[in-house]
Amino acid sequence: MLIKGVMPGVVTYNTILHGLFRTGRFAEAKKLYLNMIKSGKQWDICTYNIILNGLCKNNCVDEAFKNFWSLCSNDLQLDIITFNIMIDALFKGGRKEDAMDLFVDIHANGLVPNVVTYRLIAENLIEEGSLEEFDRLFSAMEKSGTALDSRMLNALVRRLFHIGDISRAVPYLSKLDEKNFSLEASTTSMLISLFSREEYKHHAKSLPEKYRFFNDANK
Repeated sequence: MLIKGVMPGVVTYNTILHGLFRTGRFAEAKKLYLNMIKSGKQWDICTYNIILNGLCKNNCVDEAFKNFWSLCSNDLQLDIITFNIMIDALFKGGRKEDAMDLFVDIHANGLVPNVVTYRLIAENLIEEGSLEEFDRLFSAMEKSGTALDSRMLNALVRRLFHIGDISRAVPYLSKLDEKNFSLEASTTSMLISLFSREEYKHHAKSLPEKYRFFNDANK
């Protein structure tokens, strides 16, 4: 393109940048994005989301966080994807306080948390054992009118099964059933594994009826 005098647009740059990050060519991706920033051109939020996600996936969370705050200080309108990328990375890096601060800042930026935002926070609250905080979060999500999706419900069931909290997991299994969502393969595998263990068999009666055959198959 350059040899033929065709100047790449933002979509072309985004596509190449995304491809470099996705295929593990981090050094080339970083060189490209630094040159893009230095060019002084106005890039769209999709560009910055690709950069932030690429940095986070390559363990450069501090650099991504610095870039995030730089974006907050200019006139570029962030979107909920931007916040979700950073919240996910901060949780994975053990920085819960920073992640929760960003969650609070979402409304200050004129945005609304979506189902992905709530899933990321809910999974981490369960993992660290903050179950009452998780219950409050889920209640707030339902009151906000955020629609549940299959990925979130499956993720919550798996997390709760992982910590052995059957009583909390069962209502989310029921919600999957009510909404005609399917169990993901990893959720099914965990369900079978869990209820094949003697200490959990007595919980089988609390499962929605359609899932009780998992327990019967292991008798």
